[in-house]
Amino acid sequence: MLPPINTIIENFEIVEDEHMRLEYLIELGRALPPLPENLRTDANRIHGCESQVWIDIAVEEADGTKRLALQGFSDSFIVRGFVALMIALYNGKTPREAAEIDGLDLFRQLHFGGHVTSKRSNGVRSMVDRIHHDAVRLAA
Repeated sequence: MLPPINTIIENFEIVEDEHMRLEYLIELGRALPPLPENLRTDANRIHGCESQVWIDIAVEEADGTKRLALQGFSDSFIVRGFVALMIALYNGKTPREAAEIDGLDLFRQLHFGGHVTSKRSNGVRSMVDRIHHDAVRLAA
């Protein structure tokens, strides 16, 4: 189970060693529950990633409030960690709240931009764009 996004941010702020930061990112990816094969569809595939990435975005309703329920997977350990970051950031938000969040800000805040290949950065951008697009559509 993933820790709350605030805890994740605090943990990254404590760890200064780049190798340990990547290890923590990989650990977050390992904490993701397996994505069922039936959700690894082309509709859930995030295009623009060097690795294979799937994110399923569903809506759950409780007490009359719709909230996003995200699941994801990647065949790359590092990218799976980025998927975990996006899930921790957006999961449980209303579609309107999610539409107002810029996941790239989290990526920059955690200082991954300079230490990650451009293809992985493009993959994160593709994840954020997809989540934002679906959130805007679901908020309408």
